[in-house]
Amino acid sequence: MSVSTLTPVLSAQWDATRSWTLATYEAGGGYAGLRHAFTQEPAAVLATVKDSGLRGRGGAGFPTGLKWSFLPAPDGGPRYLVVNADESEPGTCKDVPLMMATPQYLIEGSIITSYAIGCHHAFIYVRGEVLHVYRRLLRAVEEAYAAGYLGKNIMGTGYDLDITVHAGAGAYICGEETALLDSLEGLRGQPRLKPPFPAVEGLYARPTVVNNVESIASVPAIVMGGSDWFRTMGTEKSAGFGLFSLSGHVVRPGQYEAPLGITLRELLDLAGGIREGHELKFWTPGGSSTPLFTAEHLDVPLDYESVGAAGSMLGTRALQIFDETTCVVRAVTRWMEFYAHESCGKCTPCREGTYWLKAVLRRIEAGQGSMEDLDVLLDTCDNILGRAFCALGDGATSPVTSALKHFRAEFEQHITAGACPLDPAASALFGYPPRDAGRLAGQMAGTVQA
Repeated sequence: MSVSTLTPVLSAQWDATRSWTLATYEAGGGYAGLRHAFTQEPAAVLATVKDSGLRGRGGAGFPTGLKWSFLPAPDGGPRYLVVNADESEPGTCKDVPLMMATPQYLIEGSIITSYAIGCHHAFIYVRGEVLHVYRRLLRAVEEAYAAGYLGKNIMGTGYDLDITVHAGAGAYICGEETALLDSLEGLRGQPRLKPPFPAVEGLYARPTVVNNVESIASVPAIVMGGSDWFRTMGTEKSAGFGLFSLSGHVVRPGQYEAPLGITLRELLDLAGGIREGHELKFWTPGGSSTPLFTAEHLDVPLDYESVGAAGSMLGTRALQIFDETTCVVRAVTRWMEFYAHESCGKCTPCREGTYWLKAVLRRIEAGQGSMEDLDVLLDTCDNILGRAFCALGDGATSPVTSALKHFRAEFEQHITAGACPLDPAASALFGYPPRDAGRLAGQMAGTVQA
């Protein structure tokens, strides 16, 4: 495997001196895409992005240019661009480093996108806990205003645009686009009933495009290089490059920007492989809300179609790698604790379902489960899947059902042995005490009584 497999575009300047500054960005060719976009009509810019085959990099994989084209014809009122920077899926860690290292990519992409869709006020909704990113974005916007890339009559074109950076309050549900819009309006972040979709009635009941950070940041390179250039990377239906986030039991965890369709085996070669003396047990192709893969899936091309055909989802390309020392029951239980905590409570299947999945998993992890509990887990997942108000409920079932599919024997060992067959502390990437079975059992008992 050669490092030529990598396609550094968004990450090309990450190692530059003071890469986050406007001066460094411009020295590397920054804002050439915007200048090129201003030589075209907005419809032509939209067509370029549409023809490129760029698909949403936030997880759903919906064609970006097609999403823009869903906006109704102008009616004289405002329309908005909202950038979803509320990255909070366990294992997902691509947007935060992108915004920290080169925030101007996102700013330039937002300006080009706004120009293409006829927007004059864009919003970047960033997760409130990442205060360092929030401050960096604020500074990047200030620099763009000072250089004349934002504000009135941008670069003498007569086009006006303002960008507002908004810090969320830290709810995972606000990563769902309509919950994000409610939060941005000052309401409690809960998903809206669709239709109407945001393209028709979004922010302040006006036509709105909501896109992920990486999707928007990819736009300047596409406008500058052209749709044919973008399609030289990736696959026919999953074109272009993307950031693959490797974490867990790998020698060199981090961000690897590569064409869609690369395999985990190839990425592991680039990352130095699994930590010495160990072997791959399971991994997530797109974050904790995507069905688990095992070593038998090492050569599945990481594109939307191939991963889907293999039984999972590409999601946010958050590749969490776990070796044979990891207890799959413990990992799934920890994820379910997160989803149960982050459920907004709006719909019964998700609110009650994640609550009971967490409780039953805790009982099994504590060694006090029964074989019937495995059927209860699957039955509960069946009652959540396809019945929840938004994708949080569906995603929460994925690690449970896939873990039982691939590692049912390990769940049964917890039940028959009355304890975890593995040493939980042995899998730690850094020292922390193993979870106390008695405490878990006590929490479970309290849950049942409640």
